[in-house]
Amino acid sequence: MSNRLNATPNDLRAFWMPFTANRQFKKEPRLFVGAKDMYYTTHDGRQVLDGTAGLWCVNAGHCRPKITEAIREQAGELDYAPAFQLAHPKAFELANRLVDIAPEGLDHVLYTNSGSESVETALKVALAYHRVKGNGSRFRLIGRERGYHGVNFGGISVGGIVSNRKMFGTLLTGVDHMPHTHQPGKNAFTRGEPEHGGDIASELERIVTLHDASTIAAVIVEPVAGSTGVLIPPKGYLQKLREICTKHGILLIFDEVITGFGRLGAPFAAQYFDVKPDMIVTAKGLTNGVIPMGAVFVTSEIHDAFMTGPEHMIEFFHGYTYSGNPMACAAALATLDTYKEEGLLTRAAELAGYWADGLHSLRDCPNVIDIRNTGLIGAVELDPIAGEPTKRAFTAFLKAYEKGLLIRTTGDIIALSPPLIIEKRQIDELFGKLREVLQNNI
Repeated sequence: MSNRLNATPNDLRAFWMPFTANRQFKKEPRLFVGAKDMYYTTHDGRQVLDGTAGLWCVNAGHCRPKITEAIREQAGELDYAPAFQLAHPKAFELANRLVDIAPEGLDHVLYTNSGSESVETALKVALAYHRVKGNGSRFRLIGRERGYHGVNFGGISVGGIVSNRKMFGTLLTGVDHMPHTHQPGKNAFTRGEPEHGGDIASELERIVTLHDASTIAAVIVEPVAGSTGVLIPPKGYLQKLREICTKHGILLIFDEVITGFGRLGAPFAAQYFDVKPDMIVTAKGLTNGVIPMGAVFVTSEIHDAFMTGPEHMIEFFHGYTYSGNPMACAAALATLDTYKEEGLLTRAAELAGYWADGLHSLRDCPNVIDIRNTGLIGAVELDPIAGEPTKRAFTAFLKAYEKGLLIRTTGDIIALSPPLIIEKRQIDELFGKLREVLQNNI
């Protein structure tokens, strides 16, 4: 460890950091040089409790032996294999393992390298599916306000975060958005699914009436919107979306890049909420964040629609150089083993009550205007500083880091999603440190 400490690079200029206040960071760098289980080690030797599973992805904790060893072995056995007209065994083994834990009927998997690529893949599948079914007039894609679906053009287009959209022109055409479900005036300080707002799903019917169902290919939503501040679906909302989509022949896509792989206490949010979509978009927890990889689950009905025509012809003109990369597959298989052996895909259900109690204990802290939670996800919404949006939460982020706690902020909302291996004593530590930050009237 000692050789990693004080290893601050002597020049920070070349790296244009993503989603970062680059000038502020490079004046006061925050560097991690090591990690184990629930904690990061900083370049100056401090321990930082991971309250965000990295970026919602390190579900099994850091540097887990089975995953590390699987990568090491794979690197010496088969480093790369083409995915076009060729393959390797682990790609098939992983796909079978994934559909075994997926909702029934989602029986086929396409591989990607990130959540953003998974979203693009699902949107392309939706458009192509309707074409091969003879319904080429279905070209519209429906997203949701305050939705986040990655940073590629399709994902930004169906996404509904203003700051992510405003710099990039017209984006995709033929896209519309449903309203978000956040109603703080009615649902503030709710535990679990809010009572009010399920009827907002009926706005999809208005959009169908406006455009006609014959033009709409798919609806994409996050079951729980994560990157816009942990927006929990109201009771009945997802069920109503499913009913409307089924009624009008529209595909329903769940973006489970965050909620997939145990975050809510079930393998997928579709199972937690008992709603079956036509596709599920995943990434992050698939490999525990260790190696980039994503996967899109589709129903047999969708898959089989493409399996027509001459057998020597490519059925779907889409894929990536690194689709099903051997190293990523090895990491994912070892991650699934770790999840299974330690019961991590359902552990959030066991800790959800204790987590909720700790989170809602912050209600009396200064400037807290809302708290919400489900599974092992939580949000603390802060009253913005007049004329300085996001500053209060960003200040909390910096103060928490100083105290040895990693949190995530979006706008003036603190988002929390720790590794699923977290213990009750670490939940206490997390909320104890966060209370100290908030009590300072930031």
